[in-house]
Amino acid sequence: MATVKRAIDCLVNVSLTGGQDPPDWLVRVKEDYFKGDDSFFRDADYDELIDEMDRLGVRRAILLSPLNAGPSSLARKFAEKAPDRFSLGIGRLDLLRPMPTLRALTEVVASAPVSYVSVGPSFWGDGNYPPSDAVYYPLYTKACELGLPVCVNTGLPGPPLPGEAQNPIHLDRVCVRFPELKLCMTHGADPWWDTAVRLMIKYRNLHLMTSAWSPKHLPQSLVHYISTRGKKKVIFASDSPVLSLTRTVTEAAALGLAPEVLDDYLFGNANRFFFDGAAA
Repeated sequence: MATVKRAIDCLVNVSLTGGQDPPDWLVRVKEDYFKGDDSFFRDADYDELIDEMDRLGVRRAILLSPLNAGPSSLARKFAEKAPDRFSLGIGRLDLLRPMPTLRALTEVVASAPVSYVSVGPSFWGDGNYPPSDAVYYPLYTKACELGLPVCVNTGLPGPPLPGEAQNPIHLDRVCVRFPELKLCMTHGADPWWDTAVRLMIKYRNLHLMTSAWSPKHLPQSLVHYISTRGKKKVIFASDSPVLSLTRTVTEAAALGLAPEVLDDYLFGNANRFFFDGAAA
């Protein structure tokens, strides 16, 4: 097993439920898809998270936070306490109300360390809006203005929700129309891995994050791409507590990647894409 020198975890959920009862679809994900235990819905403890990161060499983590939670979100509190270790990924944007949503996003970006915005096409609008739909265009335009990466869920979702909108082929038109946009596919791209790889070869601005995927279960075609043409394209993330930092970092180290390739996968690619090299 290779030695992990450093890592950035690009998707951590410090509170999956925000203190509320989990929705039925999330319970289904826990029980049917990930076979999780009760810790699945437990809010993260700050000291425990820092200790786990230190033990594994995880220098920074990006914490997912709902836009409408504002300063009260647990993720925001963690980031304020340790801005050198934590930044935010802002999710749950209401793209059907673009102007108030973008005003709120601009305010958050001005007041907190935001590394990206996140959208899951299957999880809103009844799954009827693929990322090529014009309803996303105000967000893409604002993200380009702010220099803010946009992360888009790709691949069939775990819960029983429509999945066609998350076929990565929908990003083909997005990359053509917004070549300045820093765009990342999140949660892998199953069963459309080959499409995702072909798109990354085609577009310089498109990357892929392996959040919510056990590294040992990544398809061999993607591991080959990571080792060859995709050395600078694929980004590590756990989606903790869905999959733990400990499990995912340990499994990544066992993939058999060359040391410099492993370092890029675990650290360098995220550092360049989300932090402009400032996390070194």
